[in-house]
Amino acid sequence: MTIRLLLVDDHAVVRSGLRTLLEHEADLEIVGEAGTAREAVERVKELQPDLVLMDIGLPDQSGIEATQSIKRAWPQVAVVALTIHEDEEYFFPMLQAGASGYVPKRAAPEELLTAIRTAALGEIYLYPSLAKLLVRDFLHGTHPNGTPTALDELTEREREVLAYLAEGSSNPEIAEALVISPKTVARHRENIMRKLNLHTRTELVKYAIRKGIIQA
Repeated sequence: MTIRLLLVDDHAVVRSGLRTLLEHEADLEIVGEAGTAREAVERVKELQPDLVLMDIGLPDQSGIEATQSIKRAWPQVAVVALTIHEDEEYFFPMLQAGASGYVPKRAAPEELLTAIRTAALGEIYLYPSLAKLLVRDFLHGTHPNGTPTALDELTEREREVLAYLAEGSSNPEIAEALVISPKTVARHRENIMRKLNLHTRTELVKYAIRKGIIQA
């Protein structure tokens, strides 16, 4: 499967660098570029890419607003944020706008490639340091408006295990961190997944979106 990409950034040198990085990947095809939010929406309409790499700091509108417009008109088009911003002020609104991935510009090329391929499959990719923001709010057990969630069913130990699971830690790694046996971790994991009806880290993120911790 070839993933057709649209590059959106207001700096031509950044777009050129991305093109150089990505055009040698056999499964990626760059079909166009845009330097503003308006141009991004026009290019999506014209080119119908599979995925948009979206900067947030655009000169006319933010990449958040552009993402909202794109997802509203073409929900099948995936959007991955590629940005210098690594804080809640931009992270949560970008996910709320419908982005399927969020990667800082300082990330290694391999991280960006993973994000693109993951989002193109309809899954969600979050850079590890940013995923921790989501996990932190998720483990608080409340919506932004303070409404309790199903996480109230988890014990404190299960919440601790869940935090490690969401960050991709293995059972032996969790056992070492919490000073418990791998068998105990496995039992906690089974209880967590049963209580929340989850099976993977991606489902954890989607659950957070579905429950209103972040809005899709």
